[in-house]
Amino acid sequence: MEIKPHYGVVTLFGYGSKIYVERGHLVLEDGIGAVRDKKRFPRVGHKLKRIVVIGSDGFVSFAALRWLADQNAAFVMLNRNGTVLATCGPVRSSDAHLRRAQALADYSGVGLQITHELISEKLANQELVAREKLLNNDVANQIAKCRISVPAISQKKELLAVEAKAASAYWGAWKNICIQLPKSDLRRIPEHWKTFGARISPITGSPRLAVNPANAILNYLYAVLESETRLAAAAVGLDVGLGFFHSDTTNRDSLACDLMEPVRPKVDAFLFDWISKEPLKREWFFEKRDGNCRLVGSFAVKLSETASIWRNAVAPYAERIARILWTRKSSSFSMPTPLTRNNKRKYICDTSETSAKRIVRVSALCLICGEATTPGSRYCLSCAPAVSKANLIEVAKLGRIATVNARAQALRSATQRRQAAALKAWNPSNKPKWLDEQFYREKIIPRLKTIAVPKIVSILSVSEPYATNIRAGRTIPHPRHWLALANLAQPK
Repeated sequence: MEIKPHYGVVTLFGYGSKIYVERGHLVLEDGIGAVRDKKRFPRVGHKLKRIVVIGSDGFVSFAALRWLADQNAAFVMLNRNGTVLATCGPVRSSDAHLRRAQALADYSGVGLQITHELISEKLANQELVAREKLLNNDVANQIAKCRISVPAISQKKELLAVEAKAASAYWGAWKNICIQLPKSDLRRIPEHWKTFGARISPITGSPRLAVNPANAILNYLYAVLESETRLAAAAVGLDVGLGFFHSDTTNRDSLACDLMEPVRPKVDAFLFDWISKEPLKREWFFEKRDGNCRLVGSFAVKLSETASIWRNAVAPYAERIARILWTRKSSSFSMPTPLTRNNKRKYICDTSETSAKRIVRVSALCLICGEATTPGSRYCLSCAPAVSKANLIEVAKLGRIATVNARAQALRSATQRRQAAALKAWNPSNKPKWLDEQFYREKIIPRLKTIAVPKIVSILSVSEPYATNIRAGRTIPHPRHWLALANLAQPK
């Protein structure tokens, strides 16, 4: 795969990845075996915002990290199982006053305020997904009740209990969602890959080590979001390890986990839009011996390109938390906003701000063979004719069934009785002698081409297909109709 930025992100995977500086240029090397790629980026016009490394085989030099810091770009190291191994962003001076306020937030009451806001936002976004994406109003209403109860709760344990209750209902609505897979792949996949399933993995008893593709994708997207959250928190001067409602735990950045919460439902909505419109190919995943479903490197590269979406989504939350903690005597002083770059921006997290205007996806795939199709098509050019033929056969079967049901037979009986009554009431002597079949064919049929079909239907009280055949001359109607057609077709 060629090394080039996509939405500002370059992702490296394989064995022996290298990141170093050579004559002022950042050099990236990547590949597997003899298939290697190398790319040089100058300091001007490189368009780099993130370098994402998947795996842990290779090296990055100190000079390369300095080069990235100078260019306001970040280095991120991820694992394909959905864990963040390392993040390194541009170095900025921190404010001791802000960090001290963050450390004392539990004692000043600010921590509870922040917890209320983050959990309320998360539940509001989950409710939106349940109502508009999953189309499950019952679950959406349950989440809404939990959200309404949040402001009155003064204990963090109770808040977390309400959040857990909403999460149980929310993920329960996801459980039976079907995953689209090409028909050619169905014989090669386990049965539990065909649905979203439970969010909890049977391997770990937690979301880690997913056992199906949908949850594996979600775990990796959450890892991309977590890396962007860490960078955002550091950019506004916060300590990523000091959280507000995630407890202090060894080797966990609790603040990053806090800030992720309101954005997680937006990641869920992104995944739902994807799996509801496009199939997932078997070759993008592999199953380990313990049942853990992993992403192949080339597919993880595509998911890494969503970093810009989640960077924009988490930015207002990070700045909002910093603004709450920032207390100054001077009312004229406004806190810097390095992420949104807008001091007047309000803390309104609407979906238009974080919607995926540039949704990063692989090419649209055929539902039969999994090959790439043209945008908007569900089948490739090879499979489309067979699918169309099968659809026509099924429609024909339905049509034949519809013609023998009780209602259709009753309509035919009524029509036959009406026609029989009309034939019985018709007197052949009323037809002019000059109006014979030869006159009808030579004089009337040519003029009928100028008459609209609905007009013939209303005059003769026949069906539209029958009137169409009369107009075209394919059918000669009963002689009792000739005089009416002659009057209809005569020139005015």
